[in-house]
Amino acid sequence: MAKTIVLVACVSMKREKAMSARLLYCAPWFKKASACADRIGDEWYILSAKYGLLRPDQEIPPYNKTLNTMPAQERRTWAKKVASDLQKILHSGDRVILLAGIRYRENLIEPIKRLGCTIEIPMKGLRIGEQLSWLNQRLG
Repeated sequence: MAKTIVLVACVSMKREKAMSARLLYCAPWFKKASACADRIGDEWYILSAKYGLLRPDQEIPPYNKTLNTMPAQERRTWAKKVASDLQKILHSGDRVILLAGIRYRENLIEPIKRLGCTIEIPMKGLRIGEQLSWLNQRLG
C-alpha cells in the first residue's frame, strides 16, 4: 500500500549536545515542519547536510554544515547518498512531500521520480515568513 513520506530539511539552529535528531534541531521552522510532517505523513525523515537521511529518533551530535554554502559537486554527492538511502524506504506509488529549500531538493527530485513516486513541494517559492504561515495553517 502506498505511503506518504515527508522529508524535512535540517536547520542551522541546534542544541548543544547529542540527542535525537527531532530534538536536536530547535529552530521554530523545524519544530513546525516536523510537527506538520508528523500529521501529514505515514513516516518522515530529516535531510541532514552532514549525515544525509536521518530517522527522527536517530541520535546525533550537533554540527555546523549546510547545503546552502556547499559547492554544487558536493551537493550532488550528498544527494546520491540520500537517494541511495531513499531506495531502501520508498516504493513505487509512494507520495513524497518535500519540506525543504532548493539546495536540499534540487538533486533528489529526479531520483525520487525514477522510483515511481509522486513528489509534492507545497512551500516552493515561499519566503521563510510565508513558510511559517503555511505551516501554522496546517497545524491549526
